[in-house]
Amino acid sequence: MNAHASTAQAERSQPVHIGDHLREWRQRRRMSQLDLAGEAEISARHLSFVETGRAAPSRDMVLRLAERLDVPLRERNVLLVAAGFAPAFPQRPLEDPALKSARQAIDLVLRAHEPNPALAVDRHWNLVSANRMVAPLLDGIPQRLLGQPFNVLRLAFHPEALAPRTVNLAEWCGHLLERLHRQCEATADPELIKLYNDLKSYPIPARSAPLSSDNVAIPFKLRHNGGEILSFFSTTMVFGTPVDITLSELALETFFPADERTAERLKQIAAAMT
Repeated sequence: MNAHASTAQAERSQPVHIGDHLREWRQRRRMSQLDLAGEAEISARHLSFVETGRAAPSRDMVLRLAERLDVPLRERNVLLVAAGFAPAFPQRPLEDPALKSARQAIDLVLRAHEPNPALAVDRHWNLVSANRMVAPLLDGIPQRLLGQPFNVLRLAFHPEALAPRTVNLAEWCGHLLERLHRQCEATADPELIKLYNDLKSYPIPARSAPLSSDNVAIPFKLRHNGGEILSFFSTTMVFGTPVDITLSELALETFFPADERTAERLKQIAAAMT
């Protein structure tokens, strides 16, 4: 390790003041001190003092500023600890009895979405759960790429997985990269940033033309069973008012048929599985 790397590592290991955290999040949200102070109903002078360490915020103020800055729950705990307070938001495993009703809600949505595919992913796009309609779309993918938990985005980009089967690869993967980039901007999560950089290294062609005006959303066109093309559009569902970190970071990706042929074929696949 060179001297520069050693210095950088030492700096990362040092505690970061609450004011530094708040300034970083404010700048990431492209807000001025005056804007944030107005949103949080405090004076810009006091916010300036908090950011520079001349004033210590109360616990309520930290949470209020974090809410106005739309800081993820995981990072709100970081802000609280940096200000000298205990974390406010628990992080339970999904199997925890306290999350039983949430698990049931996830299972209900996934099952009810059949015969259309649907899946749940964590904050890093690792598969958490899926309904039975997802597996047929993954037939033929090497098992080593499907080890649990597998990363859904890596599967979409991998040349031995879904990439060669995706008819509109440039458009679909371009859309996924844009979405992931927005997540990186919103969360500053280092693992998401690494995932974004890794995915950019895959040999995905550039978009050749603008999306047709006939489309209302970017479709996912998948070549299935050797030749037939299934066309989907997707939606994302999240828990509306989570106070648990695990729930706040879960997303349900639901796919709908984009044409009648796909809708009929999905019904046939589902019937064959019963």
